Amino acid sequence: MRIYVTTQGASIVKEDKHLLVKCGNDVHRTIFVHKVSQVVLCGNITLTPPARNVLLRNSIDTVFLTRNGRYLGRFAQYEPKNIDLRRRQFRMAEEPAFALGIAQAIVAGKLANLATVLMRIHRKLRNQRLAEQTRQIRGMIAQSATADNMDALRGYEGQGSALYFAVFNLGFDQDQGFVKRVRRPPTDPVNAVLSLLYTFLYNQVYSAIRQVHLDPYLGHLHTPDYGRCSLVLDLMEEFRPVIVDTLVFALFNMGILKKGEDFITGDDSETEENEEDAARALAQQAGESGNELFDTAVQRMEERFSMPALPPLSATARRPVLLRPEAMKKVIAQFERKLATSFTYEPEDRKITYSEAMLRQARQYRRCVEGSQSVYTPLLLR
Repeated sequence: MRIYVTTQGASIVKEDKHLLVKCGNDVHRTIFVHKVSQVVLCGNITLTPPARNVLLRNSIDTVFLTRNGRYLGRFAQYEPKNIDLRRRQFRMAEEPAFALGIAQAIVAGKLANLATVLMRIHRKLRNQRLAEQTRQIRGMIAQSATADNMDALRGYEGQGSALYFAVFNLGFDQDQGFVKRVRRPPTDPVNAVLSLLYTFLYNQVYSAIRQVHLDPYLGHLHTPDYGRCSLVLDLMEEFRPVIVDTLVFALFNMGILKKGEDFITGDDSETEENEEDAARALAQQAGESGNELFDTAVQRMEERFSMPALPPLSATARRPVLLRPEAMKKVIAQFERKLATSFTYEPEDRKITYSEAMLRQARQYRRCVEGSQSVYTPLLLR
């Protein structure tokens, strides 16, 4: 079970063997520690020292986000004790053939899932542009399999992502204002939800990697860099279309989220974090590079396949679009429902949930590191 606390001003306190989520003197929820694997705190949430100690002693992954879903940090647990595994992980990362093979499998899985999402939309719309973009993305799967270096492989991934997001707006029954993928700050409702859900997905994949005792910083497709959890970014690629993108379409097309009711546009009185987001967005437009933060979950997109260049953001246009508190609760509920959805997991030929699949994929990667499995098999959307 995962617990999300989003009520601003709430506090988590210890009572006997349990934790209570309180707002003033009112108890909102009782947390039974033995049933919880993760606690996500969004915004102004107070955690008392006794409650903090309970979370740490029980090794409960505790994640801190801003009110709007940006990652701040998490409680550090004990480092994995299997030093031989981690030493082997570092040795294998220096093997070009191993690194390229893993990255090729990840890119092939992501591209295949992108194509499947677009084909689902095409079946409903019978849109020729969708069919052509899907054909090109599928063609890149074969090309990526023959890539002889990581830069070429990253290029195919970037091209596929650009083709995909160029027609992403066609998946919505009504215009939601989506033009292109904008991360910081999100300038429309769709980007706001994508960024929030990618952050949630990131944290679930991070947790899975830690559970199998691997180092989350050492990946292949995403170049290891200071402060970047490259392995997390690698292993979440195949899950982006499967869990997040399909859920975003459902949230808007089923009327769970409404553009005019569930979102607000930040103004000059917004918090400092939004000003920082706006500054990062302008820096990105100017071509400046910044430190990679945990929740950026960057997707490379080749410019020749992307949308036409847009004019620089004005001071008004750069204001972030944010979910209202009640809307965020709806997104969290649907995300958890998605993670609890069962499907047939082909590597084991049995039904598991998407939440379990993240752990299975992390374990599969570990077997590749250990040498008991020769090929990494990505999760494919059917």
